[in-house]
Amino acid sequence: MKLRTLLMGAAATLSLAPAAMAERGADGQVNIIMWQAPSTMNLYLSSGTKDIIAASMTLEPLASFTPDGKLTPRLAAELPSLENGGISEDLKTVTWKLKEGIKWSDGSDLTADDVVFTANYCLDPDGGCAQLAKFEGVEKVEAVDPLTVQVTFTEPHPDPFSAFVGGQSPILQKAQFENCIGAAAPTCTEQNFNPIGTGPFKVIEFKTNDVITFEANPEYRDLEKPAFATLTIKGGGDAAAAARSVLETGEFDYAWNTQLAPDVLAGMAANGKGHVETAFGSLVERIHVNLTDPSPSLPEGERSTTQHPHPFLTDPAVRQALSMAIDRQLLTEIGYGQAGQPTCNLVPAPEAWASENMDCLNQDIEGAKKLLDDAGWVPGGDGVREKDGMRLSLLYQTAVNAVRQDFQALIKQWWSEIGIETELKTVDASVFFGSDPGSPDTFQKFYADVEMYANNFEGNNPEPYLAKNTCDKAPGPDNQWQGENTSRYCDPEYDKLVVELGQTVDLTERGNLGKRMNEMITRDSHAVIPLVYRGTASAVSDTLGGVELNAWDTEIWNVADWYRKSE
Repeated sequence: MKLRTLLMGAAATLSLAPAAMAERGADGQVNIIMWQAPSTMNLYLSSGTKDIIAASMTLEPLASFTPDGKLTPRLAAELPSLENGGISEDLKTVTWKLKEGIKWSDGSDLTADDVVFTANYCLDPDGGCAQLAKFEGVEKVEAVDPLTVQVTFTEPHPDPFSAFVGGQSPILQKAQFENCIGAAAPTCTEQNFNPIGTGPFKVIEFKTNDVITFEANPEYRDLEKPAFATLTIKGGGDAAAAARSVLETGEFDYAWNTQLAPDVLAGMAANGKGHVETAFGSLVERIHVNLTDPSPSLPEGERSTTQHPHPFLTDPAVRQALSMAIDRQLLTEIGYGQAGQPTCNLVPAPEAWASENMDCLNQDIEGAKKLLDDAGWVPGGDGVREKDGMRLSLLYQTAVNAVRQDFQALIKQWWSEIGIETELKTVDASVFFGSDPGSPDTFQKFYADVEMYANNFEGNNPEPYLAKNTCDKAPGPDNQWQGENTSRYCDPEYDKLVVELGQTVDLTERGNLGKRMNEMITRDSHAVIPLVYRGTASAVSDTLGGVELNAWDTEIWNVADWYRKSE
């Protein structure tokens, strides 16, 4: 009954906040700065948040999540439910009805064939779809008629709101991308940089890792939106410069991801030109441990692949010691203040899915030393532990960012105290979170021993997020290095739980399974070492209205509602 109530209630439509405007384009230009510059507008080829946000200007899903985590229709006429027949009684199918009259920005009609094509595009085994977990359990997607799509699952699917829901799973135009399926996907530069969309803005010019220029979509379904005639996303620089450009100089209207120490942000905001908005969703700063060998001595195409296990990080004692040595409370205080909480969980919310796992919150240097002693790792003459001729020497990489570099420095010191040598590497964020399969420095390729970053899942169902860690989703040359399981974690029992979760209807049991899976990948295996549960923080000009920061979907989910405030 709980599930039936949930699915019926989901059908309630939530209206978007009206923008205070008279006509489309009346408010001129709006400027956004993203210090992690977008590298593609096709987020099926990138799981980087920067690319998801940029793409959301143009590409839209069937439904979105609101800032409080509830579902609302977007391209769909309504949310499917048991009550309206959109969800079958056996929970094996969900039927979506598209709104009538939706146009692509080139003036052609959005149809069910575009939705079917999008599924086939992502599900193609040679395409390296970065959002494959969104389609976990999907057997087929069919067009019932030009405005109706049916998704069939292999088993009863208690929460069908994954595929085509949220900013990470939008609809692509079949006519534009039909020659870009499979191995051809990353080669379609024009399509990937300039997708035709249904959203409030259309791409005019895309300069990778630099500037994206948009103009109001003349075919957008709301004749009065967007308020801005043109929009520019400027990429590059760093978080401090981005925040300063809004809060101090007023050069930009919105600065995404102002990941700075709280006292730094407070000082900038004191200038009175803007403010920082924060929202908590599911964002966790964490360290991923590479369970495969990234050694440059291996042939290209074999580094960091599952055919070569890591020479010492496959030792669970080493991974656990890395976690035990970290003082998460101190990291939170210096990096995020009130906008962060120390955590041991990869899935910190919603509450029903958050494990009571608290073991990692107390730093234990002596315990980590003993653990390594007992595992046979003995300090050498220089203090670095050795075993069978192998030194505990790590390459630790992350994106360029002041907070992350502070974290690196502290963690390097703590690891040195337990006898682990650490070399630090920083990569420009636009490259690190990029999608170039030829780059050696992306977080997916992971040519390092450990790496640190954060991302989140959409809405209040962590199932697709947890499904990213199955054996078959490890990045490699066979999937264009776009797999989602960056640690290359592989446990058949975990994979079985993913299947079981997809078949479980009872809400309490689903939460319990999620907790267990979270504990397997964190507390039990330490393949992922969570650090801080972060709020999403961005700087907003005081002249910009309509902004609703969204931590449960793409952050600027309602850019169509933005407007310039009257002085």
